[in-house]
Amino acid sequence: MSTEPETTEDAGAPTTADPETQDASAASAVPAENRGDGTDGADGAGSETGAGGGASASAGTDDRDGAAPEDDGGDGGDGGDANHGDGDTAATAEAGGVGGEAAGQLSEAEAEIAAQQLERERIERRKAEKAGPIDSGAKLSGTAADLLAAVRAVESGEKPVAVFSEPAPTPRRAAPEPVRRPQPVAAAAGVLASGPAPDSVEAVRQVLADGGAPEALAAQVATALGEGADEALRADPWQLLRIAGVRPEQADGFARALLGADCAPDDERRGRAVTGWLLEQAALAGHTALEMPALTTALAQRGVPDPDAAVQSALAEGEALVFQDAVDEPGAATGRRDDTQDAEEEEPRPVRILVGLERYALAEESLADALARVINSVAKDAAAEWEAAAASATGSAAELIRAVAGHGLVLHTGGEAARAEPATLLGAAHALGLRAVAACHTADGRDRFGAALGVALGTAGGAGVVTVAGLLSGAEGPGRDPEGALDLDLLVLLDAPQLDVESAAMAAESLPDGARLVLSGDPAVLWSAGPGRVFADLLAARVCPQVASRTPDPGPLGELVSGVGVGELNQVDAPGKEIVIVPVRDAGEAVHRTVQLVADSVPRAFGVPAEQTVVITPGHGGAAGTRALNAALKERLNPGPGRFGGFDPGDRVVHSPGPGRALPGQVVKADTDGLHLSCAGEPVVVPRERVEQSVRHGWALTAHQAVGSRWPAAVVVLPGDAAQALSRPWIYTAFGRAERHLSVVHGVEQALPKAVAEAPAKPRTTRLPTLLRTQVPTAG
Repeated sequence: MSTEPETTEDAGAPTTADPETQDASAASAVPAENRGDGTDGADGAGSETGAGGGASASAGTDDRDGAAPEDDGGDGGDGGDANHGDGDTAATAEAGGVGGEAAGQLSEAEAEIAAQQLERERIERRKAEKAGPIDSGAKLSGTAADLLAAVRAVESGEKPVAVFSEPAPTPRRAAPEPVRRPQPVAAAAGVLASGPAPDSVEAVRQVLADGGAPEALAAQVATALGEGADEALRADPWQLLRIAGVRPEQADGFARALLGADCAPDDERRGRAVTGWLLEQAALAGHTALEMPALTTALAQRGVPDPDAAVQSALAEGEALVFQDAVDEPGAATGRRDDTQDAEEEEPRPVRILVGLERYALAEESLADALARVINSVAKDAAAEWEAAAASATGSAAELIRAVAGHGLVLHTGGEAARAEPATLLGAAHALGLRAVAACHTADGRDRFGAALGVALGTAGGAGVVTVAGLLSGAEGPGRDPEGALDLDLLVLLDAPQLDVESAAMAAESLPDGARLVLSGDPAVLWSAGPGRVFADLLAARVCPQVASRTPDPGPLGELVSGVGVGELNQVDAPGKEIVIVPVRDAGEAVHRTVQLVADSVPRAFGVPAEQTVVITPGHGGAAGTRALNAALKERLNPGPGRFGGFDPGDRVVHSPGPGRALPGQVVKADTDGLHLSCAGEPVVVPRERVEQSVRHGWALTAHQAVGSRWPAAVVVLPGDAAQALSRPWIYTAFGRAERHLSVVHGVEQALPKAVAEAPAKPRTTRLPTLLRTQVPTAG
């Protein structure tokens, strides 16, 4: 069975010189006469040619700024005068000529006196000329005249005049932020953004038809490639790989149809496109970058004859970036070498060469910068009041309050019951008059935490609880100040393991100076659907205080899930049938028993209606995947003809407005505008052309789609052909979605305890720990 891809195959990354070396080699390839900051400018500024040298250098600067250089001949003459070099030689020759002429008429003594008088007059004239304006530049105008005036001002020690009329460029900051603070974006609620222009889509559709590709991809291609998408696709057919779901062999067939005999496996365009595709696949698997050996190996497996050249081409075109990260070897000496040892003999630290897509590389660097700023800019306010709030709390909640009082960034770990501790923290912050906001991964998590916060505050509901997506988009939360920062003093991000690197970077960048950030979550659940493993990386980096909750999840379900988290599948006493195991022989029986449980057994035995029961299975495909289970559940629970793309009013659905996001909802109606949904009480309209790609039936979900939410009852389906897809985080996440009752449709036999004991989370390649060590060297 095809299962939900937890990770894709490891792809590797090409090795190249580091960016500084590349920049230097690129500069050396530019001819000296074309380099703005090269030898000509340096010679002009540093030589002893006076005004001539200075004018020459400045004229070069004019060329770089778009101004036409003036005639250098006059400036060169002026330089001779100003230098006292060529001018003295000319004057001596002049004096010699006059003296020779007078020698025929005067005595030798008189001639000498006359020559000395002429020399004194020449010297006085030169002094007068240096005190006043120099006539030789009087005919110049415009930029050349301004340049000459600037040079003379420098020679005389005066303040130089402005050379160019344009305003001076803003000086660069010492440590520029890779990503600007995001600004709120106004958007119509519940309506997806409009797609590309119809003319552009039609032009792309024609190119797709010519190449034998599905014309249904036209809108996606036009959106991905932007203006002129049809021309770009015809010039480089492998650009089709930028569309989700397209594989290299399909793009190769499309390219052969368009290019004919010009299509070859060693085509540079193909190598670049496959490199980008492999990096995108790695991002879907959670990697923010790939090590070079893995990428080159994967390129060779995809039929790229020269993987190194393909990677170099992608780097040259700016489609990927290369990094060199130092590797800390266990037990390596960290002390200083003995002074008697030659520094050149010191062994270089080992490095790993990584290649990644620009968007994820910049997001990871931006996140490290923002977290360093948060750690170093914490406000030292009301220490006595914070201590009083901690004294009124107990256990882990008191530890959390004390940690937040003195630090800008704090990590909090714990299960579902431990969410009461950040709720206590929010209550203390509100009591201190701070602007505190909590953000959850899903709308259901928001509602559950809001209830916990209401208990902590002693109110009917929890104010200031939002979803992460709503907070970042501006649809929910406190709003932003004129600089684009969130208008708050404390941000608590719940469900922290679900933060991908881009969302985490945007949230951290949005914090104002002095604000505190708390990341709270259960480290045993599945990591984010998007690239990165932010929470796990921060826990491993140990750059800030960590508070581990001592509040266990209660009851048989809490005991079962806690055991799975430490690698043990325990026999749990469940007197109220909170946990039921339903053995099955094959996938067909698994589907039958699942429908029976959802529609009959669970409602009858526990009073939980079908709409409050979730079905979780490892993948979308296969005989017992989400597609098969949703078809059977729809037939039983909401039968209908599926008038609009297979959907009918009343169908449970899951809407994916973007990668990694899954919004449970229900179909309301369908019309010419599209499919109308209700997601967490909010109306959403999905355009007709987007329904097939972004909406699925939602009685059965994958664990990634279900993470962050809980239901009164959960039915976890484990068909026999799903054994290879199981892991400890997947089982922990699936079992933990149930609040009152869990049924396990069990067909994997011993693969279940084996996965719990021996299949931890698959590793992800990220750069955040290395970046944090650079940004926060005094980690503790």
